[in-house]
Amino acid sequence: MRFNLPVVVSTVVLSLTSLVSGLGTSCSAPIGPGTAAPNDPYWLENIRHQGTSAFHSNPNGYQVFRNVKNFGARGDGVTDDTDAINAAIEAGNRCGGGNCESTTLRSVRNFIIDTRRVAPERSQGTGIHWQVSQATSLINIVFELSRAPNNQHQGIWMENGSGGYMGDLVFNGGTRIPLNESILCDAYSAPGKFGMWVGNQQFTVRNVTINNAETAVFSHWNWGWTFQRININNCQVGFDLLTGGTTEDTQSVGAQAIIDADVNNTPIFIRSSAPSNGRLAGSLVLNNARLNNVQTAVGVVGGAVVLAGGTRTIASWGQGNVYRGTNVNPTFTQGNINNPRKPSSLLDNSGKIFSKTHPQYANYALSQVISVKDNGARGDGRTDDTAALQAIFNKYSGCKIIFFDAGTYIVTSTLTIPAGTQIVGEAWTHIAGAGNAFKDIANPRVVVRAGEPNSQGVLEISDIIFTTIGPTPGAIVLEWNIKQSYQGSAGTWDTHIRLGGAAGSNLENRQCPKSGAGGLSNCYAAFLSLHIKPGATAYIEGMWAWLADHDLDGDGRSQISLYSGRGILSESQGPVWLIGTGSEHHILYQYNLVNARDHFMGLIQTESPYFQPSPAAPGGFGVQAQWKDPSFPNGLGSSWGLTVTSSTDIIVFGAGLYSFFSVRTLFPLLRT
Repeated sequence: MRFNLPVVVSTVVLSLTSLVSGLGTSCSAPIGPGTAAPNDPYWLENIRHQGTSAFHSNPNGYQVFRNVKNFGARGDGVTDDTDAINAAIEAGNRCGGGNCESTTLRSVRNFIIDTRRVAPERSQGTGIHWQVSQATSLINIVFELSRAPNNQHQGIWMENGSGGYMGDLVFNGGTRIPLNESILCDAYSAPGKFGMWVGNQQFTVRNVTINNAETAVFSHWNWGWTFQRININNCQVGFDLLTGGTTEDTQSVGAQAIIDADVNNTPIFIRSSAPSNGRLAGSLVLNNARLNNVQTAVGVVGGAVVLAGGTRTIASWGQGNVYRGTNVNPTFTQGNINNPRKPSSLLDNSGKIFSKTHPQYANYALSQVISVKDNGARGDGRTDDTAALQAIFNKYSGCKIIFFDAGTYIVTSTLTIPAGTQIVGEAWTHIAGAGNAFKDIANPRVVVRAGEPNSQGVLEISDIIFTTIGPTPGAIVLEWNIKQSYQGSAGTWDTHIRLGGAAGSNLENRQCPKSGAGGLSNCYAAFLSLHIKPGATAYIEGMWAWLADHDLDGDGRSQISLYSGRGILSESQGPVWLIGTGSEHHILYQYNLVNARDHFMGLIQTESPYFQPSPAAPGGFGVQAQWKDPSFPNGLGSSWGLTVTSSTDIIVFGAGLYSFFSVRTLFPLLRT
């Protein structure tokens, strides 16, 4: 949907580059900077919207792109546009509210969310209720909250889920009042007064600024969150952590990892609700946290100081269990820990982990963007679009932004994206490998190749899903060859690999039920999801490489049995940034780093296949040395979550590596 002017709803007010090295045959010069005039509308508003949902029962009648003004929204700052906006959201019988089975594949971006017209004492002054799971994102949002004393406003409210990524957010307000220990107690039962009030299995948060809030971040529960580059200014408390719960019923914050933080004029940086008392009950890692006028760096409700503040930099400090070498017995640590070496290739000029905002090409004119459907591609889920897409890349790479209208584009042989290409999808456009070329498990072939081997330059991909139409046991879904010409010039944002579990994939409950009755050969989805080659570099932000364990379409619940050999393989010499990524349910491994170097990974999330060890790894894929496969000693029948071999300078800053099931039986949970 498109919002192009401020719009008023009943409780909230919403308002709304790069050099390339390769040139297509139509190009006389590189695209250069954007040429949009200051008052020009964003190109996405005026481009012809002809995208479709290829496998919808009525693809021509189902409207993918909706402009809220076409549903009656005025956007004049006066009219109540609530009903019009909801009508646009619900159009086409879309699910919403509490009636939606799916919490994946959601993105909200480019808003100012202003709750200052809501009465300060009302908890309805909440910017976003964000109860989501994987492949979700919040991007480029400013939250304007009440500045009144003792207000109940909050920017984000999230009570559960299994995310996810958010980045480039600003929170203003929530008020800064004299410190009162009851603030933390009140937070357990009545969230409010916060920049972020969050509880979720795992999440990655990058580049967030919180100004003048009572509590910048209240963490209710988690298994693991990574905060990268968080700025806290003039708040009362930076992080309030509910800790101490160690059972299923009482679980609270499990692990909080914070890197590259700047905290200014805030009395308390981090405060937990209960002391650790020498045992693991809420781990915490701080790295490169710069404090300015902060009295307490780490404390406990009641006033106990664990780590003094001041004006200083915390290089590396941890609270939790530390494992050393091959010793399986941890040592509880509460103090300074070894600071990992960070290769300069991973850092920006300020010494922080490099990051790059999701490209949206806001300064580019409509004339600088071309549509693939206007240039011969169909995207109807039936037509072979390989030749059409390759011709488009060969013609426009380097001098046009290439807009992939919503749809499913079938490719039946390797599609090569040249260096210099900048791609934007629409509502997660699908590029799907299909056909005989990808059926030979003994001779795997690449579906999409990002850059020719040894190529260098710009390559940006955003809002695309790479997938297959099975069975495709020989499909290497995405091969990444491109090397950056400058830091972060080669990457993906909000781009995912989704295998099976969706209409049109031929890998759904009907073909491959939970029982395994579909067999192996009919239910192969891929050989390898993502291969980052030795000469490549990659900035990958917000990617979910998911082999479906259940149907997304249909009832949204039915479990299925699919088989994909490998998740993410990196042999890159770096730099590689894997920020907010997940890889799930592949047979041999989820992440495999071999002869790699200079990687930053945080947070990474994995799940083993629910059916293992029946069939057991490596299944029909075998262990193949040429593909750098790990071994499975001593009858190990389940996939590796993360394996690192002959590699150096690999930084994993936050990980959730999960094995929930054995032959689809949930492992019993400890209740202590």
